[in-house]
Amino acid sequence: MMRFGKKAAVLTAAGALAAMTVTGCSGSINTDSVVATVGEDDITLGLANFYARMTQGQYETYYASMLGTTGDAMWTQEAGEDQTYEESVKDGLMESLQNMYLIAQHAEEYDVSLTEEEEDAISEAAKQFDEDNTDEAKETVSGYRKDVEEFLRLATIQTKMDSKMREGVDEEVSDEEAAQKAMQYVFFSYTTTDDSGNSTELTDEEKESLKTDAQSLVDRVKGGEDFATVAEELGQTASDLTFDSESTTPNEDLIAAVDAFETEGEVTDVIETDSGIYVGQLTSLLDREATDQEKETIVEQRRQDQYDSLLEEWRDSTEIEVDEKAWDKVDFEDTGVTIITSETEESSEEGSADTGSDTSEDTSSDSSTADDTNSGDSASE
Repeated sequence: MMRFGKKAAVLTAAGALAAMTVTGCSGSINTDSVVATVGEDDITLGLANFYARMTQGQYETYYASMLGTTGDAMWTQEAGEDQTYEESVKDGLMESLQNMYLIAQHAEEYDVSLTEEEEDAISEAAKQFDEDNTDEAKETVSGYRKDVEEFLRLATIQTKMDSKMREGVDEEVSDEEAAQKAMQYVFFSYTTTDDSGNSTELTDEEKESLKTDAQSLVDRVKGGEDFATVAEELGQTASDLTFDSESTTPNEDLIAAVDAFETEGEVTDVIETDSGIYVGQLTSLLDREATDQEKETIVEQRRQDQYDSLLEEWRDSTEIEVDEKAWDKVDFEDTGVTIITSETEESSEEGSADTGSDTSEDTSSDSSTADDTNSGDSASE
């Protein structure tokens, strides 16, 4: 079994360290070999493999079904730009590891360092992980004490640096810059959906009937009737939407038409698309709540831009090299990693016996308690 203490999960703040089952055989690798260099720091293959296997487990457990495939088949699928899904994810993992080292290298500039308590907790978590797991299990994910300890060190520094790197941006945003308008709109769809979820396109006659209803909505609202009430009488539902000139949904032509209005209450003409008909009415030239929310979004984007800019600056001024041949040794196809939830473990324990497999791993985490380093869920298969 593989196990992480609860304090380790608090330190990483990543949620990546959870119960896993490993299948297949990845073969032995030299964990001390260098897979990449960031300035004067070496990224060992052991650290890179450990981080990759934690991430692999998340993808295979939570994302494979969303992609309509299985964990082992997912990695060979095309991910765009002439890359497989495995190649795309591994590129992102390597960049993330490089960023972690770049951030750690600049931590002193922000007066960020690990406290004695954090260092002790990291050491204890790595020690416990090392003692609780078999050599075979640790070999699969490079879960040796030095690799686990280094990962926790980098992750903790990154977490502490996050807010520091985002500090100092201009937090003043004018109403004009953040302005959000509001509308009500109705979409007369050219398709219907039955209780089973099957869609059927309307006949030409039915489409013409919808156009008549849409024009009736326009004429009646222009005549002074309430938009939502008329829509309901026509068997439709009026939807509320806040927007600005950069908005693209639900339809760019609808957005452009309503955005051009200068008086609240104005109504668009019938706007026909391939999928149906839109009619919209401007209800507010400045939606206060949406505008204030947009101000927060703008400030947060400024913080993110500053964070990204710092990383780009550090990256440009640092020599970074990757040993692609060494990195290729981390292969997702041959070794599957599945995260086991507590519910799954309980069901397994109640409904089946231990098969004695020595490839089952448990890296349980619970971020709710920072002081309990001795408990964690376990899974055996």
